[in-house]
Amino acid sequence: MQHVLPKGLKHLHDYGLNTRINPLTAVSGHTDKSLIFIKRTISQLLPFSFYSNFLVNYWAVLYHSHHGFIILHTLSQLKSGELAGTQRLKLSENLTSFPLEILSLADSLEILDLSNNQLTSLPQELVQLKKLKIIFASNNQFEVLPEVLGQLPHLEMVGFKANKIHSVPEHSLPAQLRWLILTDNQIKTLPNSLGERPRLQKLALAGNGLTHLPQSMSQLDNLELVRISANQLTECPEQLLSLPKLAWFAFAGNPFSQTKSAIQSVPVLPSSSFSLQDVLGQGASGVISKATWNNKYQTDFPEDIAVKVFKGEVTSDGYPDDELQACLKVGNHPNVVQSLAQVNEDGYLALIMNLIPSHFRNLGLPPCFNSCTRDTFSPDFTLSVEHIDKIVKQMEEVFVHLHSNQVCHGDLYAHNTLYDEEANIIFGDFGAASMYHMLTEAQQACIKQIEHRALCHFIDDLLSVCAEGNRDEKTFDLLKQKLSH
Repeated sequence: MQHVLPKGLKHLHDYGLNTRINPLTAVSGHTDKSLIFIKRTISQLLPFSFYSNFLVNYWAVLYHSHHGFIILHTLSQLKSGELAGTQRLKLSENLTSFPLEILSLADSLEILDLSNNQLTSLPQELVQLKKLKIIFASNNQFEVLPEVLGQLPHLEMVGFKANKIHSVPEHSLPAQLRWLILTDNQIKTLPNSLGERPRLQKLALAGNGLTHLPQSMSQLDNLELVRISANQLTECPEQLLSLPKLAWFAFAGNPFSQTKSAIQSVPVLPSSSFSLQDVLGQGASGVISKATWNNKYQTDFPEDIAVKVFKGEVTSDGYPDDELQACLKVGNHPNVVQSLAQVNEDGYLALIMNLIPSHFRNLGLPPCFNSCTRDTFSPDFTLSVEHIDKIVKQMEEVFVHLHSNQVCHGDLYAHNTLYDEEANIIFGDFGAASMYHMLTEAQQACIKQIEHRALCHFIDDLLSVCAEGNRDEKTFDLLKQKLSH
């Protein structure tokens, strides 16, 4: 039986990497105390485990972003003048043309979400929106990234996921660009001007037809997160490997990163070996459910299991099959979600895992609009320096384990980590993972160095929530020293 969400929970759009996430509360205009209450309520209402972390944790984007959450508005509200002075506008009414009434908000509008319409173009008049910082237009019918975007002086976040874009003109990228999402389009080449956007920090290009990347990207000294999975790149992009701040890198599903055979480190079972029960969570690459064994299989494996049934489509991180293969290549580690078996039938791909005990909680919250690539935490969240030290030691062991198996996780974050009251951790979410055994030794060393930066950010983020009374201790200083290594 599928878990039934409480009345009032609605679909929530992921404004980060534009992945699709299952229902969460649509909230707006609440005080901090109200939002804290909402988070606790959601935590109690949903079955809480590692597998639902992206559901409950997505609250972070609502709470921590100074931009807040965008309520779905109506065109009639806009035309009536009811929305005068608003800073955030979201319209989804199967629009085929840009409503020029939006221009009446030129003095206030900072965030515009036109996702889930039928738009093919944006008018030149968009330049009147001088204060616009963020635009989303995912799931439309664009074939060309609109050049008018490049003329907006304060625009820094552009999200056009799941369109039909095949062309990105030289002048379509705004000068202040920090965050570009072009996942799941038909792009084969990118303009050299991409390398001339020095503020760029996050770049999502998975699921296109890219055959090469501009050499000018070697100038992107502030680029921290890159998704180039599920493209047609025949060579490892050397211009990215030497970027000084790159820390989160996903590149699976390209010809240069192809593996020759499927990994059989765990048994292959038929889908009839288990029955799916309550849904624990849903992410970009699949649905995770609690499950029970059928008949004879129950004696061969742990009784409590979870099953991730992968979707067949490309995600913000790449192909689901690459995620499965990376999970299997990593193998078992006490601080990593344990894979028990796989299902690989025609049209049905699944991973059977240990069910994580319910007393584990999320260590961090995902990045918000402002932090861009760095994790966030609840305002009242603190950790003792002893617990931070223990968590870091475990994550360092996980790091060594991953890279001894030549797997780059690509998403090493506190929000992908669970912990308990004794600071034991379980690490998971391999959606952005990439195997790299096929690369040269020099390239492999670069990949490991890139992910080591993510490990340093992980440590730095935890130190930011260290209890004030512990910050003068020697352990705190020793942890701080790790950041310079």
